[in-house]
Amino acid sequence: MKARQGDRLILAAGHVDEPTRDGEVLEVRGDDGEPPYLVRWADGHTGLLYPGPGAVLRIGPDVVHTASSPVAARVEAPAGRHVREWHVRVSIFESGDDTSANVVLLTDAPSHLTARGESHRSPGDVSVPEIGDEVAVARALRHLADQLLATAMEDISAQ
Repeated sequence: MKARQGDRLILAAGHVDEPTRDGEVLEVRGDDGEPPYLVRWADGHTGLLYPGPGAVLRIGPDVVHTASSPVAARVEAPAGRHVREWHVRVSIFESGDDTSANVVLLTDAPSHLTARGESHRSPGDVSVPEIGDEVAVARALRHLADQLLATAMEDISAQ
């Protein structure tokens, strides 16, 4: 990941039920745009950051870097159209026969939608952890979709 002063950083939550963080790069202290970065977060705090997994760097309206990919992904928009890139972060937690999944929709908005889904293996079922993951994630994504539709309806009503 390479950044410049003024670029925006978005960090997915590191733990369940923590908010996503959004900030502006104030200084680049590494060589050639490399970390660490001095970042002013949306909540007003300032800190030094070495981005890890889940970090997204917004350089401009058409370029996005992720911490896992140092190469910029360029998105070309036809004339008169606006292109946005949203990310969904999925975290899966297993404990015995129970699986829960938390999903976060990462957008340019200051707040992000989150949802949770759960699954439970019945005692008579064969233990296949992937099935619990799939069910819990599907339920979480369905709840997220419902929230997103409800938000859109509220926005339409406000017009």
